[in-house]
Amino acid sequence: MRPLTVTSIVDRPRQEVFDYLSDLANHAEFTDHFLKQFRLERVQSRGVGAGARYLIDFPLGAIWAESTLVELDAPFSIVAEGAAGRIGRIGTRTEYRLTGHDQNMTKVELTYSTQPATRVDRLKEALGMRSWLRAKWARALRRLGQVLEQGEPSSRAAGVAAG
Repeated sequence: MRPLTVTSIVDRPRQEVFDYLSDLANHAEFTDHFLKQFRLERVQSRGVGAGARYLIDFPLGAIWAESTLVELDAPFSIVAEGAAGRIGRIGTRTEYRLTGHDQNMTKVELTYSTQPATRVDRLKEALGMRSWLRAKWARALRRLGQVLEQGEPSSRAAGVAAG
């Protein structure tokens, strides 16, 4: 899938937004409307190497996926790469770019892309997955802003998957 990009303005300092996003356990809090059964892959949920597994609840068929933080450039960007679909054949990439907007405000730009390996995977994307994901990611960024602006983050953070 071609990269899709959504943006939102968060009324918090860039470093605070970066610190929150660099902990994968927090992602369950603002993406739970479309990423279900979000579980950490290891106890350490912060920093490069932290990983999570989750179910993308797409209406035409749920898809298991996993992501690992591969790059952190404080306080400017966070990159996660992973795999989705049957036997992990769809490569995924999620990038958060953080820029100062106004005093103590942060513009969060999220770019998400996939690399489907088969015709079936490409067909699923053609049947509306791209527009569905764009809407879900846009809502996730709005929810991210609400969580950080209300000052009560991590109330629903993810836990480590059982063995």
